[in-house]
Amino acid sequence: MADLLIELFSEEIPARMQARAADDLKKAMTDGMVEAGLTYASAAAFATPRRLCLTVDGLLDASPRTVEERKGPRADAPEKAIEGFLRGAGLTRDDLEERDTPKGAILYAKITKEGRPTADIIAEVLEQTIRNFPWPKSMRWGSGSLKWVRPLHSILCFLSREDGAEVVPLDVDGIVSGNTTRGHRFLAPDVITVSGFDDYTAKLKRAFVVLDSAERRDTIWNDATNMAFASGMEVVEDAGLLAEVAGLVEWPVVLMGRIGEAFLDLPPEVLQTSMKEHQKFFSVRNPKTGRIEKFITVANRTTADHGVTILAGNEKVLSARLADAKFFWDNDLRIAKSAAGMGAWVENLKNVTFHNKLGTQAELIERMAVLARELAPMVGADPQAAEDAARIAKADLSSEMVYEFPELQGLMGRYYALAAGHSEEVAAAAEEHYAPLGPSDDVPTAPVSVAVALAEKIDKLTGFWAIDEKPTGSKDPFALRRAALGVIRTVLENDLTIPLVSVLRGSVLEAAGAAYWAEVLSDDNEDERKHSIGMGLGHFRDEAFKTYPFSSEKTDDLLAFLHDRLKVYLKDQGIRHDIIDACIAMEGNDDLTLLVKRARALSDTLKTDDGENLLQAFKRANNILTQAETADGVEYSYGADVKFAENDAERALFTALDAAEATITPAMAAQDFTTAMSAMAGLRPALDAFFDATQINTDNGAVRRNRLNLLSRIRTLCTSVADLTRIDG
Repeated sequence: MADLLIELFSEEIPARMQARAADDLKKAMTDGMVEAGLTYASAAAFATPRRLCLTVDGLLDASPRTVEERKGPRADAPEKAIEGFLRGAGLTRDDLEERDTPKGAILYAKITKEGRPTADIIAEVLEQTIRNFPWPKSMRWGSGSLKWVRPLHSILCFLSREDGAEVVPLDVDGIVSGNTTRGHRFLAPDVITVSGFDDYTAKLKRAFVVLDSAERRDTIWNDATNMAFASGMEVVEDAGLLAEVAGLVEWPVVLMGRIGEAFLDLPPEVLQTSMKEHQKFFSVRNPKTGRIEKFITVANRTTADHGVTILAGNEKVLSARLADAKFFWDNDLRIAKSAAGMGAWVENLKNVTFHNKLGTQAELIERMAVLARELAPMVGADPQAAEDAARIAKADLSSEMVYEFPELQGLMGRYYALAAGHSEEVAAAAEEHYAPLGPSDDVPTAPVSVAVALAEKIDKLTGFWAIDEKPTGSKDPFALRRAALGVIRTVLENDLTIPLVSVLRGSVLEAAGAAYWAEVLSDDNEDERKHSIGMGLGHFRDEAFKTYPFSSEKTDDLLAFLHDRLKVYLKDQGIRHDIIDACIAMEGNDDLTLLVKRARALSDTLKTDDGENLLQAFKRANNILTQAETADGVEYSYGADVKFAENDAERALFTALDAAEATITPAMAAQDFTTAMSAMAGLRPALDAFFDATQINTDNGAVRRNRLNLLSRIRTLCTSVADLTRIDG
């Protein structure tokens, strides 16, 4: 048995590529070795800014000898066919074995492949891996043809056994393999000779290199939090930044610096974003005030002055960066507090295109304002507040701060709205109307924020539906699936009752008007264009009816898209697609809250024995009834009469149906689906007894018709709760 150690030593690898590259190295090498017949016990890959490392334990000394039996042509086949088989197998006629089979004498060949030394296999696989490595971006250097993410300096590759180590001979464009590496670029740049993985990691650490990225992350975080705690502070958590910084250093040295007094009154999010994006600094917060007052930086080396010079340089650069941020902040505040207020920014958005077929950002805001006002009563918001919030929600897109840091959009809108004198609820809507951005994000709950958030997402959906820019396959360039999920989660998690069909239809027509407007503005006929513009927005909506006569069709298609996203959302909560389909088939399926309540009640019912057995009984009743109606050419729905009942089980079913109907009808009117489903499931014993004791297709015509009408009553009552015909099973 042997252990393999590989290190590919290069210039600095971008931090974002390191984890994926380590995984790719491990997969390429282990897959290649296994394909060549080499088995192994375990493998692990590591990455630092300057090296990719792979260790593989428990390798065989050689691939095993294999014998393959290959069936050939018949013994009396033409000579050319036999010669072709021999060439493919690399054998002579004397090597073939002739066997009698039911189909006659057949020639067989046994092809023996001798095992290959492990070193030969590894050299071959590693060269292929290096030459075909899947870097997102790679480069060539010098006069060679080799590509790597950054210039590759050396290849360490050797097999270690109890009796010593063996370098795997390899030459890739003049880079010859060996058993040496180098330590930290500045602290220990000399050559290091290693004899195994444990020796390798120990010598690297003595040479100021921490090989394991998880260990570097832990070191950074522990040192940072301890340093902050000692000053009465706390580090703002940022897992993404921590992973990135761990990929920038081989020997992490944590240092804490101060932020200049002039910048402490900047919003904490501005400080945090500026330091993270430009300097890769962690923010350090004063828990008593909530202000960001210090920063953590991670150096890649120790220094004689314990980082004083490094900190001084970082603080100087940071001051310059924050001076820019303070200028943006002060200038934006001046505009927000002016007489024009945020309206000046909205005016600027008239020159910013939202989509060439849907107009400008300012026109988007106008549609959002109309829709937010319409939605406000449905979500418990004040209509005027909802409209006001929609009109300023995207104003900060014109601000200098958001231009510099786009990820702060919405958040800065809240600050500026408060500075402009808007209410807390209007300001909050500016920040929250983008939410939720992901499946784990919180949805807005304040009524005004909910109205504006729904207006923003519904306008996006209906707009792109109106111009036929729908998601296809895996392509969703306008994030419409995310918008649909945002609508669904916002409605459901706030328990809202919204008639989506009427809302969507109106919004589709508004979007169609916008599309018609954009078409007119680009019309080559100047006279017609001026005339149309002079007619005003009402004219555009009227013309949209003529130009885009598809409101109902588009609305239905968009509602189906929302239902599909709802299925995905509810599947994660354990509700099957067929159960949702059974509820979508019911009236009022555009009320998502009502639809989900019905689906959850049905799902819970079908998980019980009574519910499952009732479903089987219902399907039996429905099948018998459907077959009879098809054969007889009539519909059995004229009511069954208990006086024609011939046995106790039949009479008991009439009684059970009366009792169930008395419970189900008011429960459905009150949208109490749990009670309705429970009453429906309670029919199970009576139905079972009825089918056990009763023959439906009896010779007595009157009794048969009465029993079929009884089955029709069962079908009508059960499908008043949900369309059980759509349930699998």
